[in-house]
Amino acid sequence: MAEIEREAMEYDVVIVGAGPAGLSAAIRLKQLDADCNVVVLEKGSEVGAHILSGAVLDPCGIDALIPDWKAKGAPIKVEVKEDNFYMLGEAGRVRVPNFPMPPLMNNHGNYIVSMGNVCRWMAEQAEELGVEIFPGMACSELVYGDKGEVKGVVAGEFGKNPDGTQGDGYEPGMELHGKYVFLSEGVRGSLSKQVIDKYDLAKGKEVQKYGLGMKEIWEIDPSKHKEGTVTHTMGWPLEKKAGGGSFIYHLENNQVYVGFVVHLGYKNPHLFPYMEFQQFKHHPMVAELLKGGKRVAYGARAITEGGYQSMPKMVAPGVALLGCSVGMVNLPRIKGNHNAMLSGKAAAEAAYAAIQAGRSGDELPEYEAEVRDGAIGKDLKKVRNVKPLWSKYGLTASLAIGGFDMWCNTLGFSLLGTMGHGKSDAEATEPAANHKMIEYPKPDGKLSFDRLTNVAFSFTNHEENQPAHLTLKDTSVPVDVNLPKFAGPSARYCPAGVYEFVGEGADTKFQINFQNCVHCKTCDIKDPTQNIVWTTPQGGDGPNYPNM
Repeated sequence: MAEIEREAMEYDVVIVGAGPAGLSAAIRLKQLDADCNVVVLEKGSEVGAHILSGAVLDPCGIDALIPDWKAKGAPIKVEVKEDNFYMLGEAGRVRVPNFPMPPLMNNHGNYIVSMGNVCRWMAEQAEELGVEIFPGMACSELVYGDKGEVKGVVAGEFGKNPDGTQGDGYEPGMELHGKYVFLSEGVRGSLSKQVIDKYDLAKGKEVQKYGLGMKEIWEIDPSKHKEGTVTHTMGWPLEKKAGGGSFIYHLENNQVYVGFVVHLGYKNPHLFPYMEFQQFKHHPMVAELLKGGKRVAYGARAITEGGYQSMPKMVAPGVALLGCSVGMVNLPRIKGNHNAMLSGKAAAEAAYAAIQAGRSGDELPEYEAEVRDGAIGKDLKKVRNVKPLWSKYGLTASLAIGGFDMWCNTLGFSLLGTMGHGKSDAEATEPAANHKMIEYPKPDGKLSFDRLTNVAFSFTNHEENQPAHLTLKDTSVPVDVNLPKFAGPSARYCPAGVYEFVGEGADTKFQINFQNCVHCKTCDIKDPTQNIVWTTPQGGDGPNYPNM
């Protein structure tokens, strides 16, 4: 097949992903030099369409980037007024007092926000500064220079047939070249994975760990709504089956965010994270809150949880990884957006200095140093042992020993040093024969819902006449290995019902309903044989989250 010819456009900096990290980088570059030529490429149909986060925002990132954000009308208005933490049993709850917790766990001074709406506002600020932002432009390939450096990306390729051949309306897309390329794709980005592998950026680091976050927006009875209230829970229904917990955030307009996180290092392949979430809503505390209300949106995405010791090297020739492409979530705080913003700012400052010095296509070690030694590194280093303690010793030990270790780190030392994570989440999955089946109650259609009904509330759409963006390294593995050995876990770990086994016995087939995909990347992470590869579909496809 003849090599595809594409037009090329030249920029100072090319940014992949219009999330908080990418937009912060774009804004900071323009603040430093109005003539800096910056482009942001976003795979969602609009900025914010693929953004899903809790979210309680620590404003330190936006403070550093746009100090007058309040005067500029940022959608950051609901300040946390009440902060609750509960341990749940099946029918009851015990409140955990706030006073023993380290100061870093305090949410006062933070804000309940829709990060989708925050990113939409940030995009407006960027465009006012002259940043070019192109939504609906998925970046499908990296472009390399003569010296092996990353010099750009391919964006906007449309019109392939399902078999990968060029359709009648095929558009080859464009190459966008930059002196530097920033990858701010979020968790487990497809281009970031390639860069990490090609340049061996994870060498000497701990494996990255992940969670699956699922979230619904509910409109509730005004008499039950308490704007500014933040509630977190642990315990039931997960208990000892897996790590994780819930969040309930009361924002404005009688709405609440109801979310549930399952750590993906769980052992039992019979576990059904989505159904754990649905079961959680039947706890008396939650059921009473939601009674008489209605769910208006649903979504899911993976969360980086490995922390300080799992961050790969962030720079390679011509390219830098930002935000969750690196993994900057402070797990016990359940916060990463502030660090994503700070990373974008730091990357922009490093690239600006390099360009001013006449450099291009090389590494930006100044960015890496700022992340590891500056505010981000300090934030993550204090909590670095919470995740490995939780994974190895369970919830109670992680609360007690992890809390003690966080206090020690707050005072400037740690008796535990830096603990390792051990196995990846895929490797942690054990054979189904080692575990009991888990029976889940059938959704009632009022508080709990089946997956396909809920996926409709993510407003997901994929053009069906394109190659599936979820591919298998070996098409025989799902039926020949994963089904007999692991009971076909993809049918359960996916929160959108993408994967199913149809037929029986010798007629069993593995079916991929890629049209349902909400781009959470769980399959790419949790598949025990690492046989599923998530790539970007054509631009604009996927969920269309309203105000997640």
